[in-house]
Amino acid sequence: MVQLRKSVWSNTLPVPGFRWLGVGIALLAGWKLMQVLPLLQAPAWLALPVTEPVTLWGIALTIAAVCWAITRLYPRPSTWSRLILLAIMLVLTGRYLLWRVLGTLRWESGGLVAFSLGFLALEVLSSAGGWIQLFLMAQTRDRRPEADLYGVAVTAGKYQPTVDILIPTYNEPAFILKRTILGCQALDYAPKTIYLLDDTRRPEIRALAQALGCAYLTRPDNRHAKAGNLNHALPLTQGELIAVFDADFIPTRNFLTRTVGFFQNSRVALVQTPQTFYNPDPVAHNLGLSAVLTPEEEIFYRQIQPMRDGVQGVICSGTSLVVRRAPLEAIGGFVTESLSEDYFTGVKLSAQGLEVIYLQEKLSAGLAAENMAAHISQRLRWAQGTLQGLFIPSNPLTIPGLNFKQRLAHLEGLLNWFGSWARVGFLLIPVLVALSNTLPFQATPAELIYYFMPYYLAQFIVFPWLNRQSRSILTADLYVLTTCWPVSVAVWQTLMRPFERGFRVTPKGLSNHKFTVNWPLVTPLVVFLGVNLACFVWFMLTQGWQWVWVWSIYNLIMLCLACLALVDAPQPSPYPWFPLQKLVQFQQGERTAWGLTEQLSELGASVTLTQGRLTPEPVTVTLPEVGLTLTAQPQHQETGRVTLAWTDVTLDQERKLIPLLFCRPGQWQERKVPSEWRSLGWLLQALVRWPLRHQLRDKVRAHRLQ
Repeated sequence: MVQLRKSVWSNTLPVPGFRWLGVGIALLAGWKLMQVLPLLQAPAWLALPVTEPVTLWGIALTIAAVCWAITRLYPRPSTWSRLILLAIMLVLTGRYLLWRVLGTLRWESGGLVAFSLGFLALEVLSSAGGWIQLFLMAQTRDRRPEADLYGVAVTAGKYQPTVDILIPTYNEPAFILKRTILGCQALDYAPKTIYLLDDTRRPEIRALAQALGCAYLTRPDNRHAKAGNLNHALPLTQGELIAVFDADFIPTRNFLTRTVGFFQNSRVALVQTPQTFYNPDPVAHNLGLSAVLTPEEEIFYRQIQPMRDGVQGVICSGTSLVVRRAPLEAIGGFVTESLSEDYFTGVKLSAQGLEVIYLQEKLSAGLAAENMAAHISQRLRWAQGTLQGLFIPSNPLTIPGLNFKQRLAHLEGLLNWFGSWARVGFLLIPVLVALSNTLPFQATPAELIYYFMPYYLAQFIVFPWLNRQSRSILTADLYVLTTCWPVSVAVWQTLMRPFERGFRVTPKGLSNHKFTVNWPLVTPLVVFLGVNLACFVWFMLTQGWQWVWVWSIYNLIMLCLACLALVDAPQPSPYPWFPLQKLVQFQQGERTAWGLTEQLSELGASVTLTQGRLTPEPVTVTLPEVGLTLTAQPQHQETGRVTLAWTDVTLDQERKLIPLLFCRPGQWQERKVPSEWRSLGWLLQALVRWPLRHQLRDKVRAHRLQ
């Protein structure tokens, strides 16, 4: 009995036997609920106030117009505009959900009951996290003004605690590590020590660290992967603060001057900053829309993290962070029980009553996954690591020390991974409708206009406004669709066998010279596409047009786009080029020329000549604004423009070139996605013009410059 009591009240999920007992109890409760719900009558207040279609459409469009007007009057959400729209969305959500539960379920037969309740469950599963967000977003927080105030003491030299910068690495190429080390060495902060933590014990990486003047640490095994690597370094270092950068993340010069000041507040244990990327993510790259679509992580760092900061539920992301050593050591170091060591380290710090805060300022940049296999592998690791939290002592839903809002924020994050199940289910709904020749709900057209249309029209207007134009509903759905099947499988496997798979590092520094089809990832979507298409064609021929086929058409379009996104396009070089204008002086013997750079890279530059011409011989290139002189070989020259390739770049030159390319304060700016209608237009163009990707990419670049 004592053992049973301990299992029931443990802050982890019980052993498999009790887990299945819980499932059985839930199924029994569900069966009893199904017996009771048909006896309930829809309340009178759910009845339509009017029945004329024109009036009902007027109500729906008026609500949408009010939402649209607020978003136009306040392009950036203010406290009151956000609260007003959140209140409208919560009211619309509540009335829609009540109507769906009390007025639309079908009870005519056992099969219809299962179909109707299953469809409702998919809606709840896909939307529950969003509903929680509506409640939590009433308290978003922007700490940039605080960073200004705290940073005064840091820049004046009155508060400068020692900082150990830890760079954990596992098999990343030397050229990527060199960027990160040189970027860390360029930080405008004196009392710092940089440690390269090599978990592959490579002699060439040890030599690289010695050549760059960076401390090198390794260990005899790889126990607990990244978390174990970081924990191994803790007793070997002594800085008051610890900054962590993944091997590919390069900080801007002001990273520490903007973050260290927060630790003047003794309650602050960890400061997290956003992740941004200097290469396009593979979905955008493969569709030829890298200048239009923003990385998937943007919505997390521009909407979710500020929301979480408002309720003290910030997620530690494992890189681009600063943590205070004393509380980290007090909790036993970085959490090792889960693949998401960063997330649960933040949870344990919060549970101690300490503050884990978020500074919404892009102070570093790294490599996004460079192909779809790596992209999805990364998501599977995140899903498994997050859901492992249900089975470890750091479970954010049960660990002592967190308040209700903090737990609610973490619940929202956990529910996010179950949305993949809902997306797979929604792919099958039109097929099931076609096969059963019936709908999973009962509603008149007037009811749909009154309850459904205001809710969804408001969502289309408010969603991109709340996330600061980091994602549209259509592009968000596309990204979910590309990963929904493997993530659904991973979620199920994790719930059944949470610790079966180990840590897998995302490969970096890849290049690809041809189109590559990811057949294991494409095949499930092709099956869904074929089934949807076959049902659509067959029942269009036999039953004619029905409104539900709009859903089928949408599924077919999005499935085609998702399949194309899973075909990796050529990416011949791992070296990015940056649009950057700098004055350039050329010297070839006695000949002098001048120009302005259009693009710069570690490999070379593209320059517009403003005075003089160059011959094919090697040239000395000087960027007077940064005091950098390089030698180069002209590769291609046309009227007024020349492309250069650097030759014999020295380490001293790299110490100026890398910070110029990657470390300029303020260089990583937020981008805005197009509106829903424009997003639809770009996606349709990507679908139709995919075989002509070069022409589409040129058009996208022109759009970006406008």
